[in-house]
Amino acid sequence: MYQVIDAQSQLPASAAAQLRDAGVVVIPGPVTPGGIERLSEAYDRAVATADAADIRVSSSTRVTDFVDRGPEFDSIYVFPPLLAACCLTIGQPFKLSGTRARTLEPGAPVEGLHVDVKPRADGWPIVGFIVMVDAFDPENGATRFVPGSHLTLRDPRELLSDPTNVHAGQILACGSAGSMIIFNGSVWHGHTANRSRRRRRSLQGHFIPRHAQSSVDHAGRLRPEVLGRIGNVAKYVLAVE
Repeated sequence: MYQVIDAQSQLPASAAAQLRDAGVVVIPGPVTPGGIERLSEAYDRAVATADAADIRVSSSTRVTDFVDRGPEFDSIYVFPPLLAACCLTIGQPFKLSGTRARTLEPGAPVEGLHVDVKPRADGWPIVGFIVMVDAFDPENGATRFVPGSHLTLRDPRELLSDPTNVHAGQILACGSAGSMIIFNGSVWHGHTANRSRRRRRSLQGHFIPRHAQSSVDHAGRLRPEVLGRIGNVAKYVLAVE
C-alpha cells in the first residue's frame, strides 16, 4: 500500500520544494462535507462531548483522537498532498501516530520553540499537520516556524537561552480557515501568544515511521461503524488493516 500511496499522492512541486528546504508549507486543506462551517460545528460538538479522560486544559484545550469523532474528519488524515508529504519526508512506510483538537484560549502566552521529536530518536522523522478551523493571524496565536532549522538536526532548547523569545528568522504560518500547515517535525516551531479575544481552533496530527510507537491505539479505539465507513488507504494509515 505504501508504494500505491507514493505513486498516487501528489504535492505540488513548489510546495514540495518549500517543505524540503524550509521545513514547512501552508496549502489549501481538504474539502470537507458541508465546508468549513460544518467542520467548525463538528469540532465544537466533538470537544463538548469528549470523555474527560481525553481532555487536557491549560492555556489551550486539547482533545485526543479525532479519527473517531465524526465523518467530517475522515478526509483530513488521508488528504493526498499530506500523504505525499509523508512519502517525501519520512521516505518509508508510515502511519498516523495521533490526532487532536487544540483550542488556543484568549490570553494564552507564547510557546517556546521546540521540535516534535529529537533528531534520530525513535519515531523520527515525523510529519506534522495543522488544519486551521479558524483563520490563523498575527493576533490570535498563529504558529511560528524557523525555516530551514530542520536541516540543523538540533533541538532549540539545547541552543537558545530562552526558546520563548522572538527568533530573528521566524515566520508566522497564517491563513484562512480550512488551510493546512504541513511541516517537518524537526523544524523549530511553537505557537505565538493569543493577544485577541478570540479562541483559535485547530486540528493537529503527526505521522511517524510504521515501526514506531503511535500515541493513539487506533485499533483499540475505533468503533465498528467507523471501520465500516473508511477506505483501505485510511485503514493502512491507521494500521488497522
